Amino acid sequence: MECGRDKKEKAERELSIMMDTAKLESQLGFDRIRKMISDRCSTEYAAEKAAMEEFSTDVKEIRRRLVLTDEMRLIVMFEESFPANGYIDCIGFLEMLENPGANIDLVSIGKLRTMLETLRKVTAFFFSIKDGVYPNLKRMVSGIGLFPEVQREIDRILDKFGNVKDTASDELYDIRKKLKEKEGAVSRRISILLKKAQSEGIVDSDASIVMRDGKMLIPVSTANKRKIQGFVYDESASGKTTFIEPAEIVEITNEINELHFAEGREIARILYDFSDWLRPFVPGLLEGAVCIGELDFLISKAQTALDFVAGMPIISDNGEMSLRKARHPLLERSLKREKKEIVPLTATLTPQKHILL
Repeated sequence: MECGRDKKEKAERELSIMMDTAKLESQLGFDRIRKMISDRCSTEYAAEKAAMEEFSTDVKEIRRRLVLTDEMRLIVMFEESFPANGYIDCIGFLEMLENPGANIDLVSIGKLRTMLETLRKVTAFFFSIKDGVYPNLKRMVSGIGLFPEVQREIDRILDKFGNVKDTASDELYDIRKKLKEKEGAVSRRISILLKKAQSEGIVDSDASIVMRDGKMLIPVSTANKRKIQGFVYDESASGKTTFIEPAEIVEITNEINELHFAEGREIARILYDFSDWLRPFVPGLLEGAVCIGELDFLISKAQTALDFVAGMPIISDNGEMSLRKARHPLLERSLKREKKEIVPLTATLTPQKHILL
């Protein structure tokens, strides 16, 4: 019973602290700063971190956070070679892939390729920087794997547009070769039928093939629709024109549909095999995905700091707090909209003089 009561009291204390913190943030306007940072984030990981990051009273932790953000602020300001985009969230589907039997989809493979390319660019940037420049960020990314074998395998499967290549498997190559042949046959045959119908006066001389839902149709005046053997597929709004799929190409069209089904099955098999092959790499890839999220979070904080013309504070080691020309960033922004200037505040508090009204 005592253990249960202790847990309940602890939960109540934590809830009370959370409510007090939320109230304080609202009073200071810090909740709006959080949202500004969150809105800049490209990844869900970074957005959640911006919303949930807690205050710290640990000097070492505070200094670590400040230094990382300040290094990123300098990078955003001065380093054009640092990748500005490509920060994409892969954590969700990578965690899913840890389960045996789970499969990756085409969209996720494309995201993974983007993430790996971004990590490669980030690593190359820090490798080119002299030692001692941005040391904390460099240390943060130094142990992240780049997995070139994964990039090569993705490039073997996907083209630059994110579609599965014909050469992703021998079976897929054969299926798509047959598809092109059948589609070419349909195109040639329906062109012959159109010209024949035009010469017989069944179809207008200026008529052309019409595509509807992937089907090639001949537009015929409704009065002549029974003079062409085939299936009525559609009709114009006025009812004067009927769109017919000639009977001669229906069989070929059915073969094309069967080939499309076979293509879909083969792509699913390729993705299944790739997922199985990728699974051993997932723990390392997750570390890379978290690194991307952390960088995204730091970039968002750095950009917000630049918006406010903010610099890194120096942490006092003697209990003093010195504000030199300090200003509330939200108040300053609000006053600017009214074409007014904020009045900066300079004040110092010490252990002896520690009350300010």
